[in-house]
Amino acid sequence: MINTPGIPAVVPAGRLADHDQAVLPLPGGLELRPWRLDDADADALHSAGQDPAISHWNLFSVGSRDEARARIGRLHARRQAETGVIWAVAPTGGAAVGLAGLNDVDLAGGTAEVVYWVLPEARGGGLAVAATRRLSRWALDDLGLHRLTLCHSTANPASCRVAEKAGYTAEGTLRSALLHADGWHDQHVHARVAGDPA
Repeated sequence: MINTPGIPAVVPAGRLADHDQAVLPLPGGLELRPWRLDDADADALHSAGQDPAISHWNLFSVGSRDEARARIGRLHARRQAETGVIWAVAPTGGAAVGLAGLNDVDLAGGTAEVVYWVLPEARGGGLAVAATRRLSRWALDDLGLHRLTLCHSTANPASCRVAEKAGYTAEGTLRSALLHADGWHDQHVHARVAGDPA
């Protein structure tokens, strides 16, 4: 966002970079926590990059443990640059089983995009919904953002269900907005804004 004279930033600069990344509890002994540069988290990220569903819908791959470590380092750098904040979804004290976070953070404009994925062994129990709800509360109530978007291919109905169950309102469809390996996909847009019912 371009700062307009006379309009203050929605969230002051430094709110991400000047503080430690929060650890956010989830039900069932799970939590959202910062990614660690250890073998367990690097292996989890590498596994995610090799999973066909995760790599297809999230448009990324990770070819090795070293590449995973480098990616984790970039996640921490993005938080310091205040352009993103990404958590590992993990059992308390355990290795990551998923990812949830905010991309395209614009503190001045008060916006961000929610992203997530869950490894195959952790799917089916509502973990993506729980993580999305929790990080959304943190982003709107604690960080002070005004609007969160959640976007996904129209060919991915599981993400549509996550958005709906996490309280995101469907706003429309962007035609031919995402380029996947199998061609251009239309994209559903969902959003939550500050003050929406929990």
